[in-house]
Amino acid sequence: MPKMLASLLPLIALFAVMYFLMIRPQQKQQKQLMDMRNAIKVGDEVITIGGVKGTIVSVTDDSVILETSSQKTRLEFVRNAIASNVKASKVTENKKEDNEVK
Repeated sequence: MPKMLASLLPLIALFAVMYFLMIRPQQKQQKQLMDMRNAIKVGDEVITIGGVKGTIVSVTDDSVILETSSQKTRLEFVRNAIASNVKASKVTENKKEDNEVK
């Protein structure tokens, strides 16, 4: 019995390392992305996964309408197409800089 446990120990250790180095950070990043998508509101500047930059004009449960700055064109996207919130990113960066200065 101890020999069997000793042979399984490296496999268990490998799984633990893989979990903490790969799976857990990916889950944390996915949660942050979902929180950002759920927190978007009218007036936020966002970038879609296709690279379209715009300002949110309207928000519904499953979609958002962006207004691009070039010719005031309005485009409708599903929430999952939002890659980043530019305004939220700037605010977060400014808070980090303020904390580092103090």
